[in-house]
Amino acid sequence: MKMVMIIYNEAIDEEVMGSLTACSIENFTKWQRVLGKGKTSGPHLDSSVWPGANNVCMTVVEDGNVNLLLEQVRGLRKQLGKEGIKAFVLPVEEMTG
Repeated sequence: MKMVMIIYNEAIDEEVMGSLTACSIENFTKWQRVLGKGKTSGPHLDSSVWPGANNVCMTVVEDGNVNLLLEQVRGLRKQLGKEGIKAFVLPVEEMTG
């Protein structure tokens, strides 16, 4: 299993949530109004000088479904590139619960 963490401009939340639905992903954790600075997207610090914020969505998926989700993210990046979106894939060694 893999954990996919998607960090994206809050302005494209609807599109990102649609991508999860398109991949039949029902379980996720989302943090809203996350502050940060990306190499290509610039600062999103929710201030008058650096307006805007990001969201972070994390989900754990079977190895075989990772590429489908990454393709969705690549499609959004191509379509909405200037808004900012990145995905990170991490191994899941163990899950409890």
